[in-house]
Amino acid sequence: MRIQGMHQLAAGVLTVAAPVATWGLVGRQDEPGVPPRQLDRAVQPPDVPAGAETALGLGALLLAALSAALLVRASRSGSFDRRWWQVLAPLVAAGVLAGAGWQVVTAGVIGANIGAGMFLVLGTPVIAGLVLWAVGRGIWLSRAGGGGLGDGYTPGSPAGSGA
Repeated sequence: MRIQGMHQLAAGVLTVAAPVATWGLVGRQDEPGVPPRQLDRAVQPPDVPAGAETALGLGALLLAALSAALLVRASRSGSFDRRWWQVLAPLVAAGVLAGAGWQVVTAGVIGANIGAGMFLVLGTPVIAGLVLWAVGRGIWLSRAGGGGLGDGYTPGSPAGSGA
């Protein structure tokens, strides 16, 4: 696998592992002391034992940390273009919000799940904005090899100077 391919793999793993880690480590947010059959849910959560959720969260956290460490090291050595963090950071933030939001939406409560409604009204547009920013910035960076600034672009030089 090429070095560039390794960076792409690490970026993909980081992007996917962040929401899974958040989901697993936040854990179920059910109303304490109430039997499960009496709880109301906006959305039924997947039938995963609580211990398995935590184990998945820890595994995903480890994968995310290793991927982030690889990308940070590559950024510092210059083999990974630092501008791509402008794509990765919003995707990771959106994933963390989605992972936490999923636990809120699937929480068992008595009565209405106000948190689910708040997340859908406030969290969903934030996640959509982060993803749209990342997609737009990714397209911009991939155009013309220099972030759309032309073939003569060199990081650290004024745009269009070619040197």
